[in-house]
Amino acid sequence: MSEFLVIARPDLQTAREEWLKSLSFERRLAALTVEAYERDTRQFFRFLTAHLAAPPAISDIADLRPADLRAYLASRRNDGAGARTLGRGLAGIRSLLRFLERRGLVNSAGASAMRSPKQPKSLPKPLTAADARRVVSSGGQLAEEPWIAARNAAVLTLLYACGLRISEALGLTGGDLSDASETILRIIGKGGKTRLVPVLPAALAAIGEYRRLCPYHLDADKPLFCGAKGGPLAAAIIQREMKKMRSALGLADTATPHALRHSFATHLLARGGDLRAIQELLGHASLSTTQIYTGVDSARLLEIYDKAHPRGRRSAA
Repeated sequence: MSEFLVIARPDLQTAREEWLKSLSFERRLAALTVEAYERDTRQFFRFLTAHLAAPPAISDIADLRPADLRAYLASRRNDGAGARTLGRGLAGIRSLLRFLERRGLVNSAGASAMRSPKQPKSLPKPLTAADARRVVSSGGQLAEEPWIAARNAAVLTLLYACGLRISEALGLTGGDLSDASETILRIIGKGGKTRLVPVLPAALAAIGEYRRLCPYHLDADKPLFCGAKGGPLAAAIIQREMKKMRSALGLADTATPHALRHSFATHLLARGGDLRAIQELLGHASLSTTQIYTGVDSARLLEIYDKAHPRGRRSAA
């Protein structure tokens, strides 16, 4: 903290240390997040030291205006910081100011009134259709116990075949799809929004095999998918299995359980699926959220063109 001592007065230094401790022990934020907030606020105080020609005290940030914060963000942008870094930095400053406001030391209205930098929309990274099929068909082969292998395969099949979020798949109960004639799932997604999702025969077969092998009784009102000791299955278990499969199948780090949901949407769109229908299947509140998959499809077409066309960049190289 020696570097910090020269860029803030003792009252602000002490308050900041208390805030950082509260993030770790009261709010239980991840260590990396706390480190990032520490670094971001340190950079902010360094900016204020130059801006004020003296290390800042609590009185100097008591009534920060949006113009002061815009000047800081502009300075960071000139240093090469991107929108995500700037957004996280502003979030850290707001958190510190709210902490101080609760103690009656500052007014955080100026920071709250600031709009966060617009974040660039990154395109989802789906698997190819061939890789998605490999994941689903290999889903349980790395597990030692047959019933766990069947369970993993069933969960992954639901993610790809139905476009479910992992939380939605693990939220199913023993009463869901207990009858082989059922072909529709009623899913309660984000914001409590209910949607109907058709279930493909492959998913029904995978769930049927899991039910057949599962050593635990699957009560209609209890979770459908069980952990090794019979309790609810944790998402981290499926994420860990997916990590093993990435290594075994030679897939990129972007091949995650959620990437199977992206693959569901992208592959439907590539085969002529209606965008509004895909929106309903995914449970997106806004069509604009679903439209991002059109960008994925366009990017893939351009990549294919670039590789295959005689005048493409790679072909011409």
